[in-house]
Amino acid sequence: MEVVFALAIGAMVGSGVWLVLRPRTFQVIMGLSLISYGVNLFIFGMGRLVVGRPPVVDAASAADPASLADPVPQALVLTAIVIGFAMTALFLVVLLASRGLTGTDHVDGREPPE
Repeated sequence: MEVVFALAIGAMVGSGVWLVLRPRTFQVIMGLSLISYGVNLFIFGMGRLVVGRPPVVDAASAADPASLADPVPQALVLTAIVIGFAMTALFLVVLLASRGLTGTDHVDGREPPE
């Protein structure tokens, strides 16, 4: 399970880095999104990959930290998802404004040769 998870994170971040190095602005935005999703998965995975553990302590039972889920990575990832969505929306608005002013979404303002 951990190997598949690590390969998925590596594929997402690797694809994101490849897209960030492309000359088109839209591809750069999608690459940044993929990198942020890969980092979110990494942070989420650092909170242990377990299923079926309660996130809070039950007052009736003894508090055993090994039987509880860690809520901090979940909270960090949820916050990162919200911030990433807002930044992607901002980048897309800037992309549309830039394309409207220059007529292209290429980084240096010129269309690449075919």
